[in-house]
Amino acid sequence: MRVADLIPTVTGSYPKDFLQLVKLVDVHQKNNGEDLVLQLWPAYQYSKNSHEGQLRKSGRPYFEHCISVAQLLAEWNMDMHTIVGGMLHDCIEDTNASYDEITKEFGEEVAELVDGVTKLGGVEFDSRKEKQAENLMKMFLSMAKDLRVVIIKFADRLHNMRTIEYLPLIKQRRIAVETRDVYSPLAHRLGMFQIKSELDDLVLNTLEPDAYKEIEKLLKSTGGKRKKTLKEITEPIKQQLGDHNITYNLKTRLKSHASIHNKMVSREKLFDEIYDIFALRIIVSDVPECYSALGLIHQLFTPVHERFKDFLARPKINGYQSLHTTVIGPSGKMVEIQIRTEEMDRTAEIGVAAHWKYKENGKKKGDMDRHVQWLRDLVSILSDESADPGEFMNLLKIDLFQNEVFVFTPAGDLVQLPSGSTPIDFAYDVHTEVGHHCLSAKVDGRIVPLNTELKSGQTVEIIASDSQTPSAAWLKFVITTKARTHIRRWYRRSQQEESAKLGKEILEKTLRRMKQIDRLKELMSDPTAAGYGDEESMLVALGSGQATVKEIIRKAFPQVSEAEIKEVKEKRSFLDIARRNARGVRVQGIDNILINFGKCCNPIPGDEIIGFVTRGRGVTVHRAECQNLPIMSESSDRFLEVEWDVARKTEFLSQLKVMAEDRKAYLKDITEAISGLNVNITSVDVKVEDALAMCMIVILVPNVRRLNMVIKKIENIPGTVSVQRAT
Repeated sequence: MRVADLIPTVTGSYPKDFLQLVKLVDVHQKNNGEDLVLQLWPAYQYSKNSHEGQLRKSGRPYFEHCISVAQLLAEWNMDMHTIVGGMLHDCIEDTNASYDEITKEFGEEVAELVDGVTKLGGVEFDSRKEKQAENLMKMFLSMAKDLRVVIIKFADRLHNMRTIEYLPLIKQRRIAVETRDVYSPLAHRLGMFQIKSELDDLVLNTLEPDAYKEIEKLLKSTGGKRKKTLKEITEPIKQQLGDHNITYNLKTRLKSHASIHNKMVSREKLFDEIYDIFALRIIVSDVPECYSALGLIHQLFTPVHERFKDFLARPKINGYQSLHTTVIGPSGKMVEIQIRTEEMDRTAEIGVAAHWKYKENGKKKGDMDRHVQWLRDLVSILSDESADPGEFMNLLKIDLFQNEVFVFTPAGDLVQLPSGSTPIDFAYDVHTEVGHHCLSAKVDGRIVPLNTELKSGQTVEIIASDSQTPSAAWLKFVITTKARTHIRRWYRRSQQEESAKLGKEILEKTLRRMKQIDRLKELMSDPTAAGYGDEESMLVALGSGQATVKEIIRKAFPQVSEAEIKEVKEKRSFLDIARRNARGVRVQGIDNILINFGKCCNPIPGDEIIGFVTRGRGVTVHRAECQNLPIMSESSDRFLEVEWDVARKTEFLSQLKVMAEDRKAYLKDITEAISGLNVNITSVDVKVEDALAMCMIVILVPNVRRLNMVIKKIENIPGTVSVQRAT
């Protein structure tokens, strides 16, 4: 770039929009004006020249959008690279500019930001769940690489929403729905309240213009009353704060149109019944002054105690900090007052963007990182090759729309978790390995079941054991993305490892009995002969029961006689023994059909069951209440009625895993409770570790109803921590 290019040569002065950008950057970053011009003018010229001749739907030059995006980023206090990236964000996608050219002119960091935004530009969020999930996954991976990419995208989306009226109605609706479902909740999660609030209003005006206009009309008609109420509240506060030498700044916040509309619809309230249409905000110098101001206000007006919230001591998970109190004014009207520092106010408005300046000079980098820790957890999920887009969507909804509880470690450290979290969620938040080996938990010094819902202020202690491993049952009650993902990942990996190990053992023993052990090496070196792509998939199929040794031998070694194959005896697990009283499963009267049992729920005779047609694997039998079954309405044609083929008055084996406090006579209490229900105990195995007893009990029951009675009885025995079916 030549020095001459930096100086306007025609008009003798810089364009008005450029000077406005320089002023915005100067106000927020307090840089030298000449340095700013030298940094920004080349990007301004490059972007304007690249978009020369391009028009928006409004008929205005396309470059106006680019400079508007840069100005928004400057208002949000973003660093210079991000502002330049915002000015160039459409160059690669919509002009002849290339990544290499931008790298040469503005450096690799800017080029990577522009490239990241370009890739996000191709991501459209439609109503098809699978496609939407895949695109969201792409978006979050981009965010993980550099969060500034999505902040530029927010500025791009906000300006597009401000000018959406020039687009065709169908496109307006698609963009508004996408903004409502993706960008608005994401802005909330990043603490960008100002951006979220404006996006919500623009969405409401686009999708429900009549509702927006009605609320606008109501706000205007009640403006006089609000001014009167505000004056009644502010005058005494100003007097009191001045008398106590507290430096302050008063602001008023009007509730967004969308927020008012949502409250009217969701809570079925009239406009006049919503008392927090506006809030008074008091900005003071530091945290001690926040509490001083709060005390003075409570001396002036009667507070509504149940509506007091201290987000200074316990910040929200997105970094939001403030004191909230609701007081009753002189006219009897309730008014919400928010008290915070200048820095807290900026964080409340633009969220994570407010912390970006710290990353630039190396200060407080951890502060910003803390606010996006949840993002790292999501990226951890996406790094798993077997990540399921559908599951990701469910986890994302939990992560974007959640309240928090605040609990403490035994050392007094504060841990923030989503509302409804359990000790398992807490354990995984502390560390993955702590979660994996969580044996039990103490809440405020008392041992509690692992599915106990935690409440703010509690102290949680995890009792871990090397012998303990995650249970699939935990998935029924864990809340956090991190816990759910790591349990699934461990369970999947563990199942495969165990299945492969068992499969190899079965194959070796069987071939040895057949006196054909030399064929093992041949089979392992070429599993394709048995119809498998690799050795592991063959052994997993064999160990998990998806295939039998007989089937593999028939396929891989057709020369082996049927007489030899019939001599093969398969290894029997507890499930095999439990199912021995059943001659099989009847499938709506159909014979000669391939039957598999679901590994997720392991049904045994006595369970209510349902069949699901699995492509390429016949019918998979699940328990009727299995959580892994697809939704009936979506796959109704693939469900079949199935039932156990058993003789009347047959008793079934069931295995229970009981965890309890180690105390004298506990085993006696269990055996007496079970015997009292006229149920026979086949075997009992007890292990004690860290004051906790683990009992594996096998019983004979006539039906599931009796089994549930046994479980309920054991749960009521003093000292019992948990009871669950085991396989």
